[in-house]
Amino acid sequence: MVVAYASLVRTRGFLSLVWVSTLDLFDQATAFGRLALVHVIMMTGDTLVTISLAGSLFFSVSPTEAKGHVLLYLLLTIAPFAVVSPLLGPLIDRSANGRRSLVAVSALVRCLLCYQLSHDLTNWLLFPEAFVMLVSSKLYVVTRGTLVPEMARTDQFHAHGASTDDAGWPSSGEAVETGFSGFNAQLTLLGTCAGLIGGSLGVGILKSLGASSVLWVASVLFAGGVVASFRLVQPVRQSRGRSSDVSALERDIHALSPTGDAEVSWGLSAAAVVRFVVGFATFLLAFGLRRAHAPLTWFALALSLAGVGSLLGLALVTRVRNRLHESTLMSLGLFGIAVGTFAASRDPRVLTQVVLVGWIGAMAAIVSPSFDAITQRHVPEGAQGQTFARFAVRQQLSWVIGAIIPVAIALNFGDGDAFLSVMAFVMATSYVIGRRWSL
Repeated sequence: MVVAYASLVRTRGFLSLVWVSTLDLFDQATAFGRLALVHVIMMTGDTLVTISLAGSLFFSVSPTEAKGHVLLYLLLTIAPFAVVSPLLGPLIDRSANGRRSLVAVSALVRCLLCYQLSHDLTNWLLFPEAFVMLVSSKLYVVTRGTLVPEMARTDQFHAHGASTDDAGWPSSGEAVETGFSGFNAQLTLLGTCAGLIGGSLGVGILKSLGASSVLWVASVLFAGGVVASFRLVQPVRQSRGRSSDVSALERDIHALSPTGDAEVSWGLSAAAVVRFVVGFATFLLAFGLRRAHAPLTWFALALSLAGVGSLLGLALVTRVRNRLHESTLMSLGLFGIAVGTFAASRDPRVLTQVVLVGWIGAMAAIVSPSFDAITQRHVPEGAQGQTFARFAVRQQLSWVIGAIIPVAIALNFGDGDAFLSVMAFVMATSYVIGRRWSL
């Protein structure tokens, strides 16, 4: 009876998250609702692009050819941050009122490139076009991280009246900051659902009409994203003056030391390890299934379980975010990965590995919005663009390094899982001890 009641409570918490996120998505009268719509469009479009490229780079060639194609593509995923971090990060910080234009540019570039890519899937132009596509995608990812607190504060300003501090933000902005992890979880939930729906749609189009048709659909979606981007609400900033100078000083100081805050520094290390684990586990499974000549059903099951795991992880974050600090959630996520990978290493079957991907998806969904909330709370508003860009570089680099290892080296499931278990346990222990020692 107790177990059934606890299950009911967890189910209600998950359904509550889904309901609130859906209401925000369709409530286009709010700033956050409009951001949610943009995010759903962007995530669906990115999923379609990924499926199209996977069909042409991975599934349509032999495992040996696929290894070379995937290695080249993984290297390309790092390169966009060489543009986003030093060039676009400062631009995002210095154009707070123009961030919706940057989001629109990101959508427009991807709209045009999807159409062009549909004609270049079989020639050398695929890779430079994919590079520009990734730059545009990362521009949106970085800009979105700075938009969450802006949209939350703007909604609170309109809800509670024109009570602002010296910087022009609502004077009760601290109440919003405590909910950043919730807003991040909502966006991640909507993005995950959009990815699952878009992934199902993309796979159906890929099998029936081909990779080019998937890109055409993505192009239409990104065109809608351009329109939705210009509907993003301008942030509430009413006063300038001395506070602006202070904000600029904080921004410049933070630019020199983006991880100066111990909470942020340890959180970045933990988040980077989780990204490493996700990349490693994903390609360990993908190439393991290819070598075993497994049917596409296993890939589809892994994708579905990863999505379900993410939804469950987000449900937990939203359920307990007011009772547990973000650092506690990050610790739980890391130890959860360590336990899950250790258990999988003891039973290295295909089914176990597929289930593990879902488990890692749940733990990553706990860690990611928690770290975003820590960054949004501890990093000055004027430095968040550069900070999110730099942090995105490190996390993407961690993901790529994790992905390259099982691509370059043929590992069995048991050895790969044991390696991940040791890494996650060491990082979890270091995070708990190091954070407490530093604060």
